[in-house]
Amino acid sequence: MIPVAVPLLTAGERLDARRLIESQGLAFEDGCDDFVGMYDNGRLVATAGRAGYVLKMFAVDEAFQGGEALGALATALTSLGRAAGHDAFLVFTRPEHAASFEHCQFRLLVASGPVALLECGGGLERYLDAHRHLRREGTNGAAVINGNPFTLGHQYLVETAAAQVDTLYVFIVREDRSVFPFAARYRLAEEATRHVPNVVLLDTSRYAVSAGTFPSYFLRRNDEKAELQMQVDVRLFAAHLAPAFGIARRFVGHEPYCETTAAYNLVMKELLPLYGIDLVEIRRATAGEAFISATKVREALAVGDFATIERLVPETTLAYLRTFGVGC
Repeated sequence: MIPVAVPLLTAGERLDARRLIESQGLAFEDGCDDFVGMYDNGRLVATAGRAGYVLKMFAVDEAFQGGEALGALATALTSLGRAAGHDAFLVFTRPEHAASFEHCQFRLLVASGPVALLECGGGLERYLDAHRHLRREGTNGAAVINGNPFTLGHQYLVETAAAQVDTLYVFIVREDRSVFPFAARYRLAEEATRHVPNVVLLDTSRYAVSAGTFPSYFLRRNDEKAELQMQVDVRLFAAHLAPAFGIARRFVGHEPYCETTAAYNLVMKELLPLYGIDLVEIRRATAGEAFISATKVREALAVGDFATIERLVPETTLAYLRTFGVGC
């Protein structure tokens, strides 16, 4: 008989799911759109959840491991996800479980330490195919920018990096977890870099600096979670995005303020050369004696200090901020 996973809808069913997940040594995470489970004689023996396009918290009772339970859970969750409008799905698991997901039509994208990232639905292939026409020959570089909002510091980084390569690909973070929405951040970056002829702008989709797609339910220590997230992100960029665009250098601004970003730069410095990519760290631009940062722009905007903002952003960003308003 083919196993079938069913939605877990009641509070009691989800409590049972939580107990099973935690019994497997995993941490339960709230915020899932769906939970599904499988029963044997009225007892929940397998469960998993979906948050957006991320599948997570796969837990299967030991007596039912190695069978078709995992495939049934994945099939049920992807069906629910497609009904919700998603066409590709990511799952993070331990490397020893990657082959089981590959049997369920998942593709291994990257493995780093105790974490493996797989995808079902061909999202990465479609993303690369859609941008294949942007590929340029030569010595190419890349910068990944959030631009929340786009500052003179970002502009300086782009101009300095572009002078060192034939083509500079500027990836704007797609994930909408910033004060300024992606559409605005992309437009401001486009307007502020239009004068640099060898810059090509594109979005990251979910394949770079996508913090919301990293479920940490099987990682206990916060420092371990952060470093592994950085490693997965860097390896995903180096193994897939960089080869697609002939990227041999990745440019970053040096980070005097944020410990997390500084640590991320160190991870890139360690891992990128393993893929034949150089990390180039550019000293951050200054306004007076202080380094320019988007955080300072947001702080000034919150109190309507446009005199400070004028010193930190391009004219295109300034015009947008005057329209955007105060108090964000």
